Amino acid sequence: MKKGRTWVFPNKPIILSSAAVGGPFEAQGPLAKDFDILHEDLWLGQDSYEKAEKKLLEQAVEKAIDKAEKKKEDIQFFLAGDLMNQLITSSFSARTLGAPYIGLFGACSTSMEGMALASLMVDTGYAELVVAATASHNGAAEKQFRYPTEYGSQKPPTAQWTVTGAGAAVIASQGKGPKVTSATIGRIVDMGISDPFNMGGAMAPAAVDTLETHFRDLRIDAFHYDLILTGDLGRVGHRIAVDLLKKHGLPIPQDRFGDCGLMIYREDQPVLAGGSGAACSAVVTYGHVLNQMRKGELKKVLIVATGALLSPLSFQQNESIPCIAHAVSIEMEMEEFL
Repeated sequence: MKKGRTWVFPNKPIILSSAAVGGPFEAQGPLAKDFDILHEDLWLGQDSYEKAEKKLLEQAVEKAIDKAEKKKEDIQFFLAGDLMNQLITSSFSARTLGAPYIGLFGACSTSMEGMALASLMVDTGYAELVVAATASHNGAAEKQFRYPTEYGSQKPPTAQWTVTGAGAAVIASQGKGPKVTSATIGRIVDMGISDPFNMGGAMAPAAVDTLETHFRDLRIDAFHYDLILTGDLGRVGHRIAVDLLKKHGLPIPQDRFGDCGLMIYREDQPVLAGGSGAACSAVVTYGHVLNQMRKGELKKVLIVATGALLSPLSFQQNESIPCIAHAVSIEMEMEEFL
């Protein structure tokens, strides 16, 4: 069922299982207990950061499949994306998994882009078991988009720290678990910002646009949800989003509105404006949030994953940054606790 830019899923696809994998910096954060696997170093026994990122994604997918009590051969489709050129992390991981593969690029919005599409496939009956996943690595992203970490380059306070991690979810037509009830597909919002060290400021208007659309399409307000999380706006972007929502007459209570980039690290960790990266919303959602839902601590959640769709080439050509946000609503029904 389509309502404006929102897909409503009458069959409510089930998040049968999910998994989150993180690196050493994430292991020091407040959500460490919600990771399935944590690594002690950035290399993961590999000889490059890019190969380490691939291992993160493969581990998250394998863990999610194992927790669902399924086999690799049971997976009908694999939807994945990452930040590397030509999606090498996802494509090479798909080679390992062996399932039919659809590569996605939504930058840091990829987690909810994948979950939305996987849920659509299951809801319409074109699949019964789909894996949606994404990953990012601090060292690999710094090398590609900014400067190699060895340079030790200085950054402004608006910059964010790319999460080293991966998240995966198994979406199914049958079983028990949180249910995906709707997804609002974002549109490009470009406010003319070209600074690659101010991703939060660039992405905030896209998050607000998708939130407004979601509420309007479904004729609901923020009180419909126990929690609304943006992907990785960080301190700068989150403040902008709060101000824009108030200006547009859609204020969200502070205790219901958060940001994954502000949750994953402690206040005293040197992450400047907060966390970012494709893994940011993925590990917070597929780890911490879904764990809370399975415990009955949250019943209705809206995740609005944000993405800055720039590349090193577009930055070099002085292009502004097109941004997008995809929202997915997840609900845990009462009978799951009975």
